[in-house]
Amino acid sequence: MEKIYKHFLKISSNYRNIRTTDLEPILFFKQKLKNYKKIKSADVGCGAGRYDLSLFQNFGNKLHVTCIDVNEGMLKNLKEYLNKNKIKHFKIIKSSSGDLKLKSASLDCVFTFNAVHHFNLYQFINECLRVLKNKGNLFIYTRTRSQNKRNIWGEYFPLFYQKETRLYELNEFKKAFERYGNLTLQSIELFKYRRISSLNQLINKAKHKHYSTFNLYTKKEFGDSLSKFKKNIKRNFEDPKNITWYDENVLLHLKKK
Repeated sequence: MEKIYKHFLKISSNYRNIRTTDLEPILFFKQKLKNYKKIKSADVGCGAGRYDLSLFQNFGNKLHVTCIDVNEGMLKNLKEYLNKNKIKHFKIIKSSSGDLKLKSASLDCVFTFNAVHHFNLYQFINECLRVLKNKGNLFIYTRTRSQNKRNIWGEYFPLFYQKETRLYELNEFKKAFERYGNLTLQSIELFKYRRISSLNQLINKAKHKHYSTFNLYTKKEFGDSLSKFKKNIKRNFEDPKNITWYDENVLLHLKKK
């Protein structure tokens, strides 16, 4: 965990530039929460705020977000980013996902984007149930191990799929949710995105470790795998300047009874 913490601290200033922000889950939230006049929420594992800006752009002033992350570098960049974009209805808390430091029954919803694999899942769910109001919403946006295996990295970057053991499968999520009698799974939404990139852009992302998975490699493993990745791409794609693949994600919508 200390290695991952240092990784995110190191890349915090450039994180938004090397990761893709998907609009589709935000639009799903907007539909589900359309009847709320005011929304008190938290984004747990908020990182540098790329999804928070998208939330505010789509919800406007009806939304207040408490941005929670354990990494002070990410929070510093988030604050600067949201202030630069003239966002006012937010506050920041440096804390772990298992101790949200919020009042009980104080939130309408909790969001988390591509971060739940860094959490202790059961501690996180317990905290969400504590801070959510009755009929409050929990939205978990992530990818499964199976989805991870099918993307450009899982298919062509050696050891990527084997190294990334932190992701959950849907049956594991369901098993965890079943432990809680006051939490109901409302829906499972599957997303598939067509991506286009050049080999040079992909290499740059890998070198900057846009996925923390790359930080799980030794220096030699990463160097060898990167070299094989280049060969795999050139072997399987006609034009290294125009590589097309699909990323997949899943969105879990839960509600507190």
